[in-house]
Amino acid sequence: MNISGKVALVTGASSGIGRRQSQVMAAAGAKVILLARREEGLDEVRDSITERGGHAVCLAADLLDKLSSMAEISNQATVIFGGVDILINAAGLNYREDVDAITPDSWRRTIDLNLTVPFFLAREFIPGMREKGWGRIVNLASLQSSRAFQGGLAYGASKGGIAQLTRAMAQAWSRHGINCNAIAPGFFHTRLTEKVFEDAQQVSRLAAQTAIGRNGQLEDLDGITVFLTSPASDYITGQVIYVDGGFSAQ
Repeated sequence: MNISGKVALVTGASSGIGRRQSQVMAAAGAKVILLARREEGLDEVRDSITERGGHAVCLAADLLDKLSSMAEISNQATVIFGGVDILINAAGLNYREDVDAITPDSWRRTIDLNLTVPFFLAREFIPGMREKGWGRIVNLASLQSSRAFQGGLAYGASKGGIAQLTRAMAQAWSRHGINCNAIAPGFFHTRLTEKVFEDAQQVSRLAAQTAIGRNGQLEDLDGITVFLTSPASDYITGQVIYVDGGFSAQ
């Protein structure tokens, strides 16, 4: 479980799951590159890490605007700490639109950020990981990778794609020492799920649907994040691991 000295890049690092994963990676000894759109949010995360003796640097960029220039992002990241060993694709978008409200633009933005960016960004770091013979890619899947929820057609399509993308990444790159897995969280209170958690009755219903009897807390993701990015997971690749309190088992 030792990731001391490893360099990790986390997208969506300014809030929610990406923020928490950045903090736990730094606490475990990794040097973390924080990537997100909002500079002020990134500064807060960086300060929270450095105040505890960790190492973190901010890299502000809109990944949707940079989709055709992922090489620029990877070059900037490589200059900071001399290479990236671990990539966590935590940036995400969910408009929660009814089927009839989905537009070509909202569909494209959802698919691009949730599915297209993780592939093209990961591919930029593969040569460096292959040269070292070691790397870790962790994608963010979802309960909607395997089941449908109302108002989640585009989001569900993107997260179903992430499950298959993770398996395909593993098939392509694991022989070079680059393991690729995905974490599928249950219901956690983040900016992305703010509308869900505004409804107290719905929150209670969702908690009751888990085997454990509660919704997720961000610290519930700490262990799996460090495990999947460390040598402890050397023989695990191509997997989608549900961290949902047993929601998907019911």
